[in-house]
Amino acid sequence: MGNPSILQDYTRTMSASKLQESGEVRIAHTLHTKEDEFVFERRKTVFQSLQELKIYCSEDAVPNIALLGSGGGQRAMVGLLGSLVQLDKAGLLDCILYLSGVSGSTWCMASLYQEPDWSTKLETVKNKIIRRISGPGVRWGNALAKLKKYYYGKDHFSLTDVWAVMIVTEYVKEIDEGKLSDQWDQHNKDPFPIYTVIDKQCKQCKDEEGTEDPWFEISPHEAGYSLTGAFVETSSFGSQFVNGSKKKPQDEMDMLYLQALCGSVLADGDKNKEFLWQKIKDFFKDLYPKWLRMSEEMREEPKDPSAEKGYQVLMDLVDMNLAVLNGKDPSDLDQSIRNTLNELSGGKSQLIFPIEKLNLKDKEAAVRYMNEHTEDVCKNLSHRFSSWPFDVLESIQECMVQWIWGRKYDFLQNMNDEALPSTLLESEMRDYEDAGLLLNSPYFPVLRKERNTDLIISLDFSEGDPFMTVREAAEMCKKRKIPFPEVNIPSEDVKKPKDFYVFKGTNTPTVIHIPLFNVVNCGDIETLRNKYRTLQVPYSAEMITDLMEVAGKNISNNREKLLEQIGAAVRQKGHN
Repeated sequence: MGNPSILQDYTRTMSASKLQESGEVRIAHTLHTKEDEFVFERRKTVFQSLQELKIYCSEDAVPNIALLGSGGGQRAMVGLLGSLVQLDKAGLLDCILYLSGVSGSTWCMASLYQEPDWSTKLETVKNKIIRRISGPGVRWGNALAKLKKYYYGKDHFSLTDVWAVMIVTEYVKEIDEGKLSDQWDQHNKDPFPIYTVIDKQCKQCKDEEGTEDPWFEISPHEAGYSLTGAFVETSSFGSQFVNGSKKKPQDEMDMLYLQALCGSVLADGDKNKEFLWQKIKDFFKDLYPKWLRMSEEMREEPKDPSAEKGYQVLMDLVDMNLAVLNGKDPSDLDQSIRNTLNELSGGKSQLIFPIEKLNLKDKEAAVRYMNEHTEDVCKNLSHRFSSWPFDVLESIQECMVQWIWGRKYDFLQNMNDEALPSTLLESEMRDYEDAGLLLNSPYFPVLRKERNTDLIISLDFSEGDPFMTVREAAEMCKKRKIPFPEVNIPSEDVKKPKDFYVFKGTNTPTVIHIPLFNVVNCGDIETLRNKYRTLQVPYSAEMITDLMEVAGKNISNNREKLLEQIGAAVRQKGHN
């Protein structure tokens, strides 16, 4: 009888292949067949590109090169665009096999991949993107309609939906309703795109041996856990699966939501709650009067005289949450809420939580009380107002106090497979968030063994320490026994980074690390960092042009060094 482990591997591969064909959950450390086919064809393009660059090799020695864009909001979006434009001008863009992004870099990717074969006409596509992101924003009525569609169109509504409509549209200036899985036939001549997020529950599960897998990738073909090797078709991500079979379909997420999922930088930490409560307050303040006016113009149902009181309760509740976060006494607001609820119910309103003089010095306890009180008020209000827009306003507040982001059905629920971590099999839902909250660069998807990455070009658009991503990637890889070169940064470079670093090791991919702001391409690093913050109003047309030029210099100034490292990767692969 044959070797049992070989038979098991064979059985697993055949089983995975059948699952892939049937559109169900795929458990395997192999590439999706369509990605495999793409890589085969793309390597021919890379081979031709190398020939034109006078880097001669056999087709077998063509290196697999991945370009990574870090997070950084609009700074990363514009920085990646400027870098790609210069890679194209340098004749290097066709050398790239994979293009992967975190957070703001995915906003650039989403804009590019709207355009069929964008890399063949990048100058035109770039101008179109700049015109849009420096132009007028999304109309308020369209944003509201989108929020309504998100709320009623899926089983799990979360702050990611709110973030998409209220924040992401401010920067990308559009509502992109395209679907990732529909794009692929139009991109035969572009690098393979990989969007990245993390699983919040896996991130919170501290595994001393480093076997937890929070890294979650989304490509045009499938979405899943990069290191675990557990995937589902991208068009089915978000649908409910039980024991590997689809039980309840959900519509595929659109590109606006995907950008919000990847760019949900506020999804971690209490310090962000005040910012988002304030945004929600501004949104609520706009929503109700405009909704009333729209309803009257469309001659819908007559105005409910009590609706204004219900709206006032919700506004007071937002202000009460903001007051507690700012250490201010919310008693007056609390009394106002209770009085109004009493009026609405004819004196029969009964809140579970009695009026309580909060000890604002114990902020944790005060916030905990406010969370419970908010849910209590929303529940009370929902008995009277359960239709649009009150249902979504109440739901937003409940999502805020529970801090729910990126909630989806767990497609691995109840699967029986020893290769999968038990934590992924037991839950009904998982929450996904910005990968930059764990590592601000998408190293782990391209480090999958089956992708055979030889050279990684990491563009770092981080706001703080320009070396944090590459150092943390090295540490995480060491913990997980994933081949990665040793990273040593000269102490004098920490505050004065140069524009090009190369890290090499034995039997590891070569890593090129390029910080956005450095002593070569800009005079005063701190001034530019302060000018281009992650969370600030959208950049002007002039700021966009200037930032693209700064990012582009990192490529144009280092064209020869990039060619040298690509050549070295060819020679290394030829020797193996």
